[in-house]
Amino acid sequence: MKILMTIICLFFTAAVSADRIDFGRGDVPVTVPENYSDGNPAPLVILLHGYGSNGPQQDFYLGLSKISDRYGFLLVAPTGTLEDRGEGSARRPRTFWYTTGACCDFFNTQIDDNAYIVGIIESMESNYNVDDRKVFLVGHSNGGFLSYQVAYKNPGLVAAIASLAGASHFETRLAPEDTVHVLQIHGTLDSTIKYEGGDIGGVNYPGAMESVIQWAKYNGCLIEPDEDEARDLDSSLEGYETIVSTFSAGCRSGGSSELWTIADGSHIPRVSESFGSQVIEWLYAHSMP
Repeated sequence: MKILMTIICLFFTAAVSADRIDFGRGDVPVTVPENYSDGNPAPLVILLHGYGSNGPQQDFYLGLSKISDRYGFLLVAPTGTLEDRGEGSARRPRTFWYTTGACCDFFNTQIDDNAYIVGIIESMESNYNVDDRKVFLVGHSNGGFLSYQVAYKNPGLVAAIASLAGASHFETRLAPEDTVHVLQIHGTLDSTIKYEGGDIGGVNYPGAMESVIQWAKYNGCLIEPDEDEARDLDSSLEGYETIVSTFSAGCRSGGSSELWTIADGSHIPRVSESFGSQVIEWLYAHSMP
């Protein structure tokens, strides 16, 4: 049970100022860039936190709201559902997202978080001038699992996802009708959601490369990765520690798959100052056609 209780519990104090909108489950922080105007469509980024965390904490960790003005994107950082552990439980309840994969609805609520995230996107498109070619999901751990699920179920709605220490599903499924660009970021020493794959409570999840290959196949790409320039994503590790493997040859339009492997990286890497910028720039380069 120890692994279940340590999944992406971030102990940060959020200090981000944002508008707040009720999308049906209470107020959610929404960051609007200074240069936003109704006359110019803006990209939309939905930030999905890990198990036991919340939207503001996840934003404090990755710092996306701090670069919203620079890149001109709208940012929504929702919070999942608080567990109901029942009276007398010795363990405090934690927030989670429900996915059909291994993480992290441990009390079998089957709450429809896919519909909730889709509702947020649709509400933002109704209230702001959102560039519907640039709707992106960024998820950490449990939020990474959810980003894969929303992408699979709504490929015509989401242009690209970036999953940090999450995983795709383990089941055999047909390819989505539309393509989605997928970026998986994962540390090789992640002991919570393991780089090589594993299970949580007996439910299997694929490894980082397995997840990326799965989506390369969904997107019709050749299963022969190209290696790109190394990146610096973790400030606690020396040099350019991250290996980049790209599946982009032969893909259907609007689809690709990419893996950033943080050599010796952990489940909660000490992200470099440029981490958020690198992710946003990757997303911008992978909008819908």
